[in-house]
Amino acid sequence: MRHTWRWFGPVDRVTVRDAAQAGAAGIVSALHHIPTGAVWPAPEIARRHEEIRAGGLVWDVVESVPVSEEIKTRTGDWRAHVANWAETLRRLADSGIRTVCYNFMPVLDWTRTDLRWETRHGARAMRFDLPDFVAFDLHILQRPGGAADYPAALADEAARRFAAFTPDRIADLGRNIGAGLPGSADGYTLDQLRERLATYDGIDADRLRRHLTDFLSEVVPVAERVGVNLCAHPDDPPWPLLGLPRILSTEADYRAMLDAVPARANGVTFCTGSLGARGDNDLPAMAARLADRIHFVHLRNVTREAATTPCSFYEDEHLEGGTDMVAVIAALLAEETRRRAAGRADADIPMRPDHGQEILDDLTRGAQPGYPAIGRLKGLAELRGIERALSWRGAAA
Repeated sequence: MRHTWRWFGPVDRVTVRDAAQAGAAGIVSALHHIPTGAVWPAPEIARRHEEIRAGGLVWDVVESVPVSEEIKTRTGDWRAHVANWAETLRRLADSGIRTVCYNFMPVLDWTRTDLRWETRHGARAMRFDLPDFVAFDLHILQRPGGAADYPAALADEAARRFAAFTPDRIADLGRNIGAGLPGSADGYTLDQLRERLATYDGIDADRLRRHLTDFLSEVVPVAERVGVNLCAHPDDPPWPLLGLPRILSTEADYRAMLDAVPARANGVTFCTGSLGARGDNDLPAMAARLADRIHFVHLRNVTREAATTPCSFYEDEHLEGGTDMVAVIAALLAEETRRRAAGRADADIPMRPDHGQEILDDLTRGAQPGYPAIGRLKGLAELRGIERALSWRGAAA
């Protein structure tokens, strides 16, 4: 696999040179300062390439070109936004980009209740606490009809939690849950979040899935023509939130998307952390069965705190948690071997060590939550070790 590293641009407190020293060969980045729905200007794309080259690496993957809420709901200026999204693909392809990641999660991107939760050995990690999230939904956001979405026992526990919340905890939950895309300045106040949720009235999972298919039917042919692979990131966490449908949480969800628009350019970002939050997702089997359409890989691990879906979970060390990372990497390496034999230009699948725990000097650096320097370096080293061992064993056989 091609080892990459997410970089949020010049504001990132982890530099491109840091990424190179950690062992990355390429960078995953985006133009977070461009408004969602607008075309990315060619000079800004060129500037990002130059910034990355100045640090000694190259820009391999865009993560992400945001899909606007107007596109997801097919309201407002959605037609112009689709056209702008397609034009951005053309400009990225002209600059040499061949892989573009995006997501189709309504309103909220990845959602956590805690961005720097203290682990057993003093590291800091991101966490999703289910009762705290329900307390936010029912008692802070006060979403109409929200109580019907939860079992009585969970709602009761959420009420007990809320009764013990301090003003600081209430404010933290609002900030953490209402945060926008990683690296962006977007986010929602409680009133803005309520307004956004209202735009999804009448949009269930089937309708949202149709909107995704319609979007892909327009942009995938453009991606094919310019030689770009598109890859949809899974829902994170992989279940409905705040009454919103989520449609990329399971293998069946992905199969429906891939079958609806069967071009190879329509593919998957295989994120083991997002998908791994569901105990019924068999990640090694999914990696093997979806392999031909996996264009980008995020490798991280989570520990689920219950066997149910949904559940509380936290982001564990890369080789801990519930995912058999050795089996997942073996499936991906087998796919790369098949691609090389077939002469595919995309035989080397870009991978990045996703997220990471803040350890050692990370604890005072103040980097983007989930994207520390040393925690990701450690994860990348462990993942590279697995890959090297499996590759050596395969060559020896």
